[in-house]
Amino acid sequence: MIKIAIDGPGGAGKSTIAKAVAKKLGIVYVDTGALYRTVGYFVKGKGIDPHDRVAVPACLGEISIEVKYENGTQNVYLNGENPGDKIRTPEMSMYASAVSAIPEVRAFLLDTQRDIAKKNSVIMDGRDIGTVILPDAEVKIFMTASAECRAERRYKELLAKGVKANYDDVLREMNERDHNDSTRDVAPTAAAADAVLLDNSNLNFDESVDAVIAIVNEKTRVQK
Repeated sequence: MIKIAIDGPGGAGKSTIAKAVAKKLGIVYVDTGALYRTVGYFVKGKGIDPHDRVAVPACLGEISIEVKYENGTQNVYLNGENPGDKIRTPEMSMYASAVSAIPEVRAFLLDTQRDIAKKNSVIMDGRDIGTVILPDAEVKIFMTASAECRAERRYKELLAKGVKANYDDVLREMNERDHNDSTRDVAPTAAAADAVLLDNSNLNFDESVDAVIAIVNEKTRVQK
């Protein structure tokens, strides 16, 4: 059993890289951001301000989130239904950032995330995996890239999905979310003291995957 924690700002490629690493290592990939996006999606559907620290916690009792692994892919079910790509829009990114700053939401999802790691070898990515969710992870990586590089990646990703996007808007939203996530009172985005910093601004996808696997191999070799 091994636990790999990858933290870092949005657009650093954490999720897609972690998925590829999980496949190569034969372990479970846990997309924690999808959980917060799902809460945000529910909150939006209820017409609730995602920053409302009274109304958001009050509606958590109406939410049932289940993580299922189907054909090797993580799917998050909200009250029995899979919202799919509806949680992947830029708007849901902002909703996820807002609700994730609410302590009750983080507590609500904490056990779900830890329970998966207790039962499986996992690679988990997010903002506070190595510092809060899995502080005992054998491998901790803080993955980052320049804001411009991350915005360009996100912009191309949205266009590839057929979503209308403007690079300047994506960069502005990226900087806004970086600020919100790094300055919030509850579990701000930060590198764990024992995390390995991986700046992949100048790395392509395959090189980033190889870099993560090299770090995993080195860390596990040292710990044996």
